[in-house]
Amino acid sequence: MKAPAFWESDNVLASMMAPLGHLYALGGRWRRQAATPWHAPVPVVCVGNLTVGGTGKTPTAIALVRRLAVSGRKPIFVSRGYRGRLDGPVRVDPRLHVADDVGDEPLLLAETAPTIVAKDRIAGVRAALDLGAEVIVLDDGFQDPRLAHDLALIVVDARVGFGNGRVLPAGPLREPVAEGLARADAVVAIGDGSIETSRPVWRARLVPGEASLRFRDAKVLAFAGIGRPQKFFATLREIGAEVIAAHSFPDHHPYDENAAAFLIEEAARLGAEPVTTRKDWVRLPVSARSMVSVVDVTLSFADEDAVMHRLGALRRG
Repeated sequence: MKAPAFWESDNVLASMMAPLGHLYALGGRWRRQAATPWHAPVPVVCVGNLTVGGTGKTPTAIALVRRLAVSGRKPIFVSRGYRGRLDGPVRVDPRLHVADDVGDEPLLLAETAPTIVAKDRIAGVRAALDLGAEVIVLDDGFQDPRLAHDLALIVVDARVGFGNGRVLPAGPLREPVAEGLARADAVVAIGDGSIETSRPVWRARLVPGEASLRFRDAKVLAFAGIGRPQKFFATLREIGAEVIAAHSFPDHHPYDENAAAFLIEEAARLGAEPVTTRKDWVRLPVSARSMVSVVDVTLSFADEDAVMHRLGALRRG
């Protein structure tokens, strides 16, 4: 979905929809109170957020798994596979599966570590245990009360924060900020901006890979169907690319053959190179991927020692 503009400020429309937001929040509160969380026999790290849309959960999850692997643990991702048709549990294989099968984010996760997709997260964790997981990393799942978390992280786009502070559909929140932060062990704040919380804050940045430097002074046609496409366009400009055209699509937007051809042909007419995110690239038709370039990003923590210390403190199964 594309976030409506009224979510950015506390306005008349948001106020009119506030009663629905209160009902949504009440439903989530009831589900948490009624649930008896299952404790997995190995640590579970949950990378979640309080808002809908792109905060950087997937790059954060990938960054944590890489650090867990370096420390000698065997991490495995578990994801619900948003918009994927397979209920699972199934191990993601980028050679066999496409975004329509398992969702776009699991395809990215599977490039770093074994990844299980399951609509039932507990079933997904059990499948990961069968593969020998020593740590489970959930990409999303903070609002699922059925599974206990040993480390719960809230990822926030520090420039945007929590929008107008209202719960869906009056604002971007999945639950009230105070309630969510009370269950979090730390907040991962990506980018510049102030985040008011008593929880530990892990400052981080999304850093373009070295390969992206080739776009400096290059003319590009940029397109993105992520939570906040403007962040991607801004990254290209920071690299030094000349963004001739920029096309925004809703998060998880599916590209068919015609849409991909249109973007590639427009780039050719403009004398520009078509460029997108890795998450969008895996949703392109296979036949179009070789004609579209990607800017990859990685998450960099400001205090690497604090992150490694906290990961090292996770219990051993």
